Amino acid sequence: MICYIGIGSNIGDRQGYIDNALRKLKEEKAIRVNKVSSIHETEPVGGPAQGKYLNGAIEIETKLKPKELLKKLQAIENELGRKRTVKNGPRTIDLDILLYGDESIDEPDLKIPHPRMREREFVMKPLKEIYGSI
Repeated sequence: MICYIGIGSNIGDRQGYIDNALRKLKEEKAIRVNKVSSIHETEPVGGPAQGKYLNGAIEIETKLKPKELLKKLQAIENELGRKRTVKNGPRTIDLDILLYGDESIDEPDLKIPHPRMREREFVMKPLKEIYGSI
């Protein structure tokens, strides 16, 4: 399955966290990283006052089911020090499933396509770079 993942960081060594997340994704046997967008510095959207983000998008291929992929992404976030204390708060790393093939999922803990991706230029710009027109 071809999937698109949003990646972002706004705490500490932002590029370092992104690089480490990409390395961990590439180390996963069930995931193949096909493309990585340019990384863009962006203003935070929503949440408390916080620093600027670095954001990008990744195209992967996987045999993992959507919930398995979500668990894998959350495990990488946790390994890289992600704390979920404030909604839309600052984070060391953020990995969001944007698209999972052409599937639509609407469950409490997983919504695909990502429900707010079209409202966020910091998602759409890098996604368009690697996906094309959406």
